[in-house]
Amino acid sequence: MEDFRGMYLRLCKEGGVEPQEGVLDQLQARGGSPGSRLDLSGQSLSADTCSVLAQALQDGAFTQVSLSDCMLSEEGAKILLTGLFGNTTVKSLDLKGNNLRSAGAEVLGKLLARNSTLRRLVLEWNALGVWEEAFSVFCDGLASNNTLSHLDLRNNQISHHGAAALALALRRCSSLEELDLRWNNLGLLGGRSLLEALQNNKSIVKLRAAGNNIPSDTLKALEQTTGHNSDRQATLRENHSRTQVLSREIQSLKEEKGRQLLSLMETIDRQKEEMGRSNRSASVQISHLQEALNERKSAVKALTAKLQMAEAALALSEQKNQSLGEHVTRLKAEKDDEREKQSRLRKKEEEDRSLREGKLLREIQNLTETNGQLRSKGEELEQRCKSQQQQIFELKQELTNSTAELKMRLAQADDRLEMEKRRSKQALEDSDSLRQKEVEHVSRRLEESERQLQERVLKLEEQRIQLEEEVSKGKAACVTERVHAEEELGRVRSQLRLQEQEHVSLLEEKLRSVRSSLQEVQLHCSQQKQTISELQAKNSQQSMEMDGCRRRVEELQQELAGKDQERVGEVSRVKVELQEQIALLQAEMTAQGGLKAKINALERELKVRGSNHREALLDKESEISSMLEKLRLKEAEIQRMREDEAHRASCLQSAILAYVQGSPLGHFSSPRK
Repeated sequence: MEDFRGMYLRLCKEGGVEPQEGVLDQLQARGGSPGSRLDLSGQSLSADTCSVLAQALQDGAFTQVSLSDCMLSEEGAKILLTGLFGNTTVKSLDLKGNNLRSAGAEVLGKLLARNSTLRRLVLEWNALGVWEEAFSVFCDGLASNNTLSHLDLRNNQISHHGAAALALALRRCSSLEELDLRWNNLGLLGGRSLLEALQNNKSIVKLRAAGNNIPSDTLKALEQTTGHNSDRQATLRENHSRTQVLSREIQSLKEEKGRQLLSLMETIDRQKEEMGRSNRSASVQISHLQEALNERKSAVKALTAKLQMAEAALALSEQKNQSLGEHVTRLKAEKDDEREKQSRLRKKEEEDRSLREGKLLREIQNLTETNGQLRSKGEELEQRCKSQQQQIFELKQELTNSTAELKMRLAQADDRLEMEKRRSKQALEDSDSLRQKEVEHVSRRLEESERQLQERVLKLEEQRIQLEEEVSKGKAACVTERVHAEEELGRVRSQLRLQEQEHVSLLEEKLRSVRSSLQEVQLHCSQQKQTISELQAKNSQQSMEMDGCRRRVEELQQELAGKDQERVGEVSRVKVELQEQIALLQAEMTAQGGLKAKINALERELKVRGSNHREALLDKESEISSMLEKLRLKEAEIQRMREDEAHRASCLQSAILAYVQGSPLGHFSSPRK
């Protein structure tokens, strides 16, 4: 890339402009490398030099440009700032002490409207607020800008009209975070317009407005509003980080659950393979037993065939006996011995035959018994297969139930997160609206009190009253009323402190109970489901108690409003009494013409009382602001408690997931054993 100094000399030569020695000396040690800083502070730049620098800066060589105390002319500032319209690298621009006026303000507005990379703009010690129309153009450009985060407008002679235009711009600007308006002429009206603008702007976290004749209460309100904005942005960043952490945890849980499902499916597949192998071995054993049974049946058939053959032989022998009967009768005498022998032989054969029949019957019974045993074993094997199939079905059902429960719990966790976000947003909006209403109410009361006091002083000047005794009575009555009001305020403060201490003790007891319940849950994992239901019930009770606390805070605010109304009623009663005294004094006015000095003294005392009354009102307003700050702190504590409860719920969910992850593995290990 070409050196910036060489580029500057080349552009001066092309444009016929004499290069300034101060600029060359400043650029001697610095090059035009990207990401560097261009510092020309204290150099009096001419219009021609500004035009050359505008052309050189269009190439995007620097990220920071400092042109403070350069005493730029209107034409030079316009040319130089116009050259930065299309620049995409300059993020910080310092134009301090250049006495920029109407033309400079208009060009700055156009620059802010067109440039989308500028982050920091310093305009200290200029005169942008002198011309209201030009400053309104600058404010329009600021309103349309979406990248500027730091703006310095110190010592720019900005009046309350300029503050109103700036407030309109701040209503639409959503990127500005720091604004410096010190040492201008904003006044009370300008401070109020800025305060109204900050009610709609949630991005400004730092606003400096000292040295502008703004009342202290308005400055405090501005500081409180910017503090609320910073707290809101911090809570938003924290919520964003927590949602990211929760999403990552949910994603890791989903991945871990997927891995567990894969491991469960693998174990189921292994069990199916083991069951298939056992079924195959059982079928092989049944086939062997069937073959043995068939062999036994064939043996029984062979024995029955032998028995039939023996019976046939017996029938043939009987036929032979009948055929030989005649021969036997003839040869009876001769063959008695042989007959007896044959009869004995026949008896022996019959005995042998009966013995064989008994043996065959016993063998048949044994075979039938073994067949029944084999059938019972086959039925037992079938029952085992059915039981294993039933276990597989139950495991699948438990798996589906566990996945459904996990999905439902994830959905409940998402719903709780959304509900907490909505509640926090609603609480913030309610607190902002209440704060705005209270500020308006206090301002109206101050204006009415000031107007009434002025009317009272005019009436006293016209009437010229002198009654020292009645005035002393009025003073005593006012002192007693003030003492009574202070006693009531002290009583209300003590009640509020006691209620806050009781509320804090209750919250601490609840936190201790929740912690003990969490420890019991971690120690007794076997009773997770019952403890989860109990914790959910406790969580609902705590939410109800928090709602009750919030209602109690609202009731306290209503009581404070009632106290304010009572105080206003007492003030009106005092006004009525004073009016009655004025009527009495008018009746005696003709006789009291020679006490003018005393009347003047009394008027001074009344002015002192008015100032004291104003100070008391300011004290009351400071007390109200402190009360609002305490309420905000309590809301922050409640928010932190909600976040702690959400964290505990996530811990419980992780413990439940660990328990659910551990329980199916125990079921799967039992069938293997």
